[in-house]
Amino acid sequence: MISLDGVLQAPGGRDEDTSGAFQYGGWTASYFDEVFEAAMAEDLKPANYLLGRKTFDIWEQYWPKHADFWPGINDGMKYVVSTTITRSDWANTTFLTCVDDIEELKKSDGTDIHVWGSGQLIQLLLEHDWVDELRLKIYPMTLGSGKKLFAEGTIPAAMKLTDSTATPSGVILANYQRAGDVETGNVGP
Repeated sequence: MISLDGVLQAPGGRDEDTSGAFQYGGWTASYFDEVFEAAMAEDLKPANYLLGRKTFDIWEQYWPKHADFWPGINDGMKYVVSTTITRSDWANTTFLTCVDDIEELKKSDGTDIHVWGSGQLIQLLLEHDWVDELRLKIYPMTLGSGKKLFAEGTIPAAMKLTDSTATPSGVILANYQRAGDVETGNVGP
């Protein structure tokens, strides 16, 4: 979930992540409609998750008590990148402490691993070219400040649009897969 200017911070609630004096927590709330909800139902199917510590802190407090909204969230494996916490009572949680752990996870066989939120972790994944697919929900607003999806460390990479929809409320749902290197040239004669 990103704004037109690339902010991904605190889409779900006012107090979700106020770091950096962010004032717009819950900025996605007024854009839910039937088309968006159908797309989210697909994204909320059971999966495994790779999370940064800050996102995990938010999720660990909320999702174990709200699985009725997200069936399977407690059953999926949660891989948490952190050097400060090493255990959790939340079922199916394991901790990764370094880049090598993430690389081993990326190389492993198994189901796809989803990343939600986790802005700092996403920067690391983009920097190492470990992102196979982006499922963007682009909201028709600019927020001006906040944590960005694409920040320092993002490498040049071509992406291929694999699916897109515009919701009645104006959210663009766009799925992209990694498609090689950026090609350059000249436009026109």
